[in-house]
Amino acid sequence: MFTGIVEELGSVVALDRPEDAAGEDAPDAVLTVAGPLATSDARPGDSIAVDGVCLTVTTVADGAFVAEVMPETLRRTSLGGLVPGARVNLERALPANGRLGGHVVQGHVDGVATLVGRTPGPRWDDLEFAAPAALTRYVAEKGSVALSGVSLTVTWVSDDGFGVSLIPTTLAATTLGGLAPGDAVNVEVDVLAKYVERLMAAGAAR
Repeated sequence: MFTGIVEELGSVVALDRPEDAAGEDAPDAVLTVAGPLATSDARPGDSIAVDGVCLTVTTVADGAFVAEVMPETLRRTSLGGLVPGARVNLERALPANGRLGGHVVQGHVDGVATLVGRTPGPRWDDLEFAAPAALTRYVAEKGSVALSGVSLTVTWVSDDGFGVSLIPTTLAATTLGGLAPGDAVNVEVDVLAKYVERLMAAGAAR
């Protein structure tokens, strides 16, 4: 698991689409990301969150790691739009004795939200995102949400969107600082909300 505290900004080296048996682009992809800190102790089989998406390391070499991206991941997240040189938020999996600095983040993205407004403040930025009701139903004012792997506190929520505020550190240390209206972010809602809904639905069915 992760905590939504970004450790470094990595750089996309390549996003390759393997060919299938017919010579066409396969529906999956192979992602290579450079990140000196993330790869400093990484081994094949380790988990690294890339823009909030939990990926399994297959190869580590020369300060970069390779991960396979399944079709489901490409459908649910923004990873399919990455290009060489793009910056991505990186976080290694939380060790058993680590600090839970953000909130419980699984790296299992629920969907994508779009930035529709940005209001600069004296030392912070207020961001407004549009999101489908299938996502916002799990978002609560003053609750937690992970946006492209960054743990944030929700400032307000409606049926079709929500807001967050970014402190200077978040603006400088993550990709959120460079977002412009129209840009997409990966959204992972609080896993507790999903489990509560599931348990209540199962109880009602009985």
